[in-house]
Amino acid sequence: MTLIAEDLLLLLLDDHSGKPLADSTKLPRVLAGALVVELAMGGSLRITGPGEQVKKDHVAISGNPPADALLRRVFDLVGTASRPMKPQKVIEKSQKNLAKELAARLAAQGFVTERHDKVLGLFPTTAWPARDTSREKALRDALRSTLVDGTTPQPQTAALISLISAVDLTHKVIVDADKKFLKQRAKQIAEGEWAGAAVRKAVSDVNTAVMAAVMVPVIVSTTSS
Repeated sequence: MTLIAEDLLLLLLDDHSGKPLADSTKLPRVLAGALVVELAMGGSLRITGPGEQVKKDHVAISGNPPADALLRRVFDLVGTASRPMKPQKVIEKSQKNLAKELAARLAAQGFVTERHDKVLGLFPTTAWPARDTSREKALRDALRSTLVDGTTPQPQTAALISLISAVDLTHKVIVDADKKFLKQRAKQIAEGEWAGAAVRKAVSDVNTAVMAAVMVPVIVSTTSS
């Protein structure tokens, strides 16, 4: 079974160019957010609420460690931290090289091909054009069924929609539907009753953390100019 983060990357890679639809600031953060969401859905992590020993809106261990190596790395990061971290901090500490690691896994599964090139003949670059689009098509069909046709999504589909919505790329994944309608429908899904309260809280906080992380470089650039 592929990770939500793997499926997310598959949807956010252009089939022909192999380049991500999301920019280099958004992509690693939303992928790291997907790992946190999956851990919350599996019961390994949770976001704390009011009245707990750990201050609310922080990430806490709540179950057994996952078997998958990437998920386990985030789980261990939370478990060994000297103090509780907010989702944004977990995302920041989990994002390094994540897109390349996930793309390598997709390549090993035969869904994409890893292609190396040089910009202007000097600067090395890597792309991952599609190789086998069967899984991507199934994912897009599930997203379309929920976003356009209005069907009730499975939890993994709802999580994907919530994460894609967090970086405002729903219209890039479903290209032949009204952008405003897709955005509104995706927001409804993100805030809906598709999962238990704990998982919805995790998705909400991760989405907020992704957007906050994306805004940091913008704020820094503005204040230094």
